[in-house]
Amino acid sequence: MQISLASLSTDLGQALSLFVLMACFFVPLELVFNLRSSEFPRRHFWADIGFFFLNSIVPAMLVVALVSCLVFLVKPLYSIGLFAWVGALPLWLKFPLAIVVGDVGAYWGHRWSHEVPFLWYFHKLHHEAEHIDWLVTNRAHPFDTAFMKFSGLVLIYLCGFAHGSLGQGTLLMSVYALVVTTWAFLVHANVNLRFGVFEQWLASPAFHHWHHSNESPESVDKNYAAIFPWIDRVFGTYYLPSRRWPSSCGLKVVGSRSD
Repeated sequence: MQISLASLSTDLGQALSLFVLMACFFVPLELVFNLRSSEFPRRHFWADIGFFFLNSIVPAMLVVALVSCLVFLVKPLYSIGLFAWVGALPLWLKFPLAIVVGDVGAYWGHRWSHEVPFLWYFHKLHHEAEHIDWLVTNRAHPFDTAFMKFSGLVLIYLCGFAHGSLGQGTLLMSVYALVVTTWAFLVHANVNLRFGVFEQWLASPAFHHWHHSNESPESVDKNYAAIFPWIDRVFGTYYLPSRRWPSSCGLKVVGSRSD
C-alpha cells in the first residue's frame, strides 16, 4: 500500500506539473489570440480540470499494460535483428519517421473511434464539448484516452522505431510523447491562429476545430490526424475551409450519431 500511495503521489505531482506548464502557456495564448469569448468559469470548466488529472494518471496504467503485451510479441523480432536497419538510422531521420508512423496509427485509432460503435460509445464524451479550448484536450473517458495513445504507439513498435527500449523508454520515445501531447493541446486551443500554406502539412487549431464541428453533415467525421493533415487527404477525410471557422461544435447535428 505504501508503494501504491507513493506511486500515486508521484503521478499526481507529475500531473500537477503538466497542468501548471500547459496553463502558463495556453491561458495567455488564448487571452491574446482569443477565437471565441466565453464566461469564466465556462460550462464544464471544473469537470474538465478533473478530466485533466484523471486522464493524466489512469490511462497510463492501461497503456503500460498494453505496451508490455506488445513488447512481448515483438521482442523476438528485435532479437533476430529484423529491425537492426531501423536502429542504425541517425536520430535526426528516425525521429521524424517515427512521428509520421505514429500519426498514421493515431489516425486509424481515431477514425475507428468514430466508426466502431463500441469505441464511439467512449469517444463521444470528448465530442460533447461545445466550447473548444486547451482544457478540452483531456475531456475524455480514460479508456478512450488509453486507446488513442496506444494506437499511436503500435506502429512505432511494430516498425522497429522503439528499438533498444522495448518499453523501457528512450530519448526518441520521450520526445515523441512530448511532441504529441503538446500538439494535442495546441490544436484544441481557443486561438484564432492559422498556419497559412503550412496548414496543408501541419495540423492547426482550425483543422482540429473542424473535426469537432457539428454545423453540417459534410463537416462531421473529418480530420482525424493528430499532426499531419495530408494523412486525411490520403484517406479521403480532409475538410478545411480556408477562410472560416466552424460556427458550432458538439454532437447535435443532422446525420450524426446523436440523432
